[in-house]
Amino acid sequence: MKSDTVKRGIQRAPHRSLLRACGLTDDDFEKPFIGIANSYTDIVPGHIHLRELAEDVKEGVNAAGGVAFEFNTMAICDGIAMNHDGMRYSLASREIIADTVESMAMAHALDGLVLLPTCDKVVPGMLMAAARLDIPSIVVTGGPMLPGEFQGKNVDFINVYEGVGAVKAGQMSPEELDELERCACPGPGSCAGLFTANTMACLTEALGMSLPGCATAHAVSSRKRQLARLSGERIVEMVKEDLRPGKIMSQEAFENAIMVDLALGGSTNSALHIPAIASEVAGVKVGLDLFDELSREIPHIASISPSGEHMMLDLERAGGIPAVLRTLSGKINQDCMTCTGGTVRENIEGVEVKDRDVIRSPDDPVHREGGLAILKGNLAPRGSVVKQGAVAEDMLVHEGPARVFESEEECVSAIFSGEVSEGDVIVIRYEGPRGGPGMREMLNPTSAIAGMGLERVALITDGRFSGGTRGPCIGHVSPEAMADGPIAALKDGDLIKIDIPSRRLSVDLDDDEIRARIEKARKPERNVRGWLARYRKMATSADTGAVLR
Repeated sequence: MKSDTVKRGIQRAPHRSLLRACGLTDDDFEKPFIGIANSYTDIVPGHIHLRELAEDVKEGVNAAGGVAFEFNTMAICDGIAMNHDGMRYSLASREIIADTVESMAMAHALDGLVLLPTCDKVVPGMLMAAARLDIPSIVVTGGPMLPGEFQGKNVDFINVYEGVGAVKAGQMSPEELDELERCACPGPGSCAGLFTANTMACLTEALGMSLPGCATAHAVSSRKRQLARLSGERIVEMVKEDLRPGKIMSQEAFENAIMVDLALGGSTNSALHIPAIASEVAGVKVGLDLFDELSREIPHIASISPSGEHMMLDLERAGGIPAVLRTLSGKINQDCMTCTGGTVRENIEGVEVKDRDVIRSPDDPVHREGGLAILKGNLAPRGSVVKQGAVAEDMLVHEGPARVFESEEECVSAIFSGEVSEGDVIVIRYEGPRGGPGMREMLNPTSAIAGMGLERVALITDGRFSGGTRGPCIGHVSPEAMADGPIAALKDGDLIKIDIPSRRLSVDLDDDEIRARIEKARKPERNVRGWLARYRKMATSADTGAVLR
């Protein structure tokens, strides 16, 4: 066992002495050491229940003959960090989380890991660490939040953001917004729609890194606790079998995850996180072109908030990710190994879809193509990402004059002041990985657009969007403005052309004019210190996952 490094031989007497101080007995030194990476925190709804879930994991580990050691890492709530400087730290935290898990596992020679994440950057951060370490690992995602109920309808966190715009537009009273605020997020878990956290949980299961059913088992359910205990038991067996992430997270497994993403219409952030995780696995290549290739083959078969009216609770009742994989069985790679010790084919044998209104047949899809599309053109030579499954039919093709803003704050102020008109194409730049720095999510402006009732306004940015964003919102424009991408050349009034079916994003300017404007462009000076200053120097472009190099 790897842990023999710290517990075998006379030279390890000092190490054993310290471990005995933690309560270990002679018998424990014969057992595998299992780390439980817990991202519990009091301030993030998706994580407030993970302390109890970790206890269930420990019970499973101990019952199976392992020794459980819990340690903690960080978690940021994107909703609370939204629309202020705190959001600059969100994407950057993914790298800290990966480094934390790596550091703890290597420093203490752990034999295996149970990873306990829930929210947006924590799931990919822990998966990056698992891939990098390549020791037996299993993920227990914390589970979705139950939806709230407002005026007889299911609601979630995004409804509150859009409610702010509705109040500004006079379409909702402040009293109604107060009522909505109080009921939209009723308890623990990741926000109830298919936003980034739940998208990444679904993709983790599709990758084979969590037990079947884990992604959609809700935070408050007994099923989630059962899966936590079973995962604790399973990791001990994985250590004995030497079943490592490198044997699970293959090229074909990543393709499965992307196909599930496209079929569900998941968050655009997956186009950042899946390449970032894949970059840690030897021999695996995942880029935007793969998303685009598969998007043309895989239909969008589930209409889950924000793309539709269904919630994660509906997906769970319809059969969860096993049912989605079964539905896609003609397309997916069924021979991929999973953390169960069996293949995808074995895991989905006998699985049935329980509600075809929620998980539709590929012959009767919500949309013929996948939920995400990759657009290129003279505005995004290296690509950009849009959730096409959440774009109205009449906005799939759009031309309009640019309304250019150098930051999210400038844009939101203009929207609420009535300075943005129907037909405009909002441009928010210098919000990329280096320009922000930190590639902030633009949920506030997109929610303001929706809440204000602006139905024919598009938005493009070198920043990114919340998984709760809907409409013609195109993010991850690469290269970013800070890296002299063409988005830096735009001026108010420039004619921008969006053609999602043709995968094009362009501006009506020739190459010489774009180059001349970029040379004259003045980059905003943002005084950042500490971790963000280091991040700004090392972060790569969005099209490569915004990883640090």
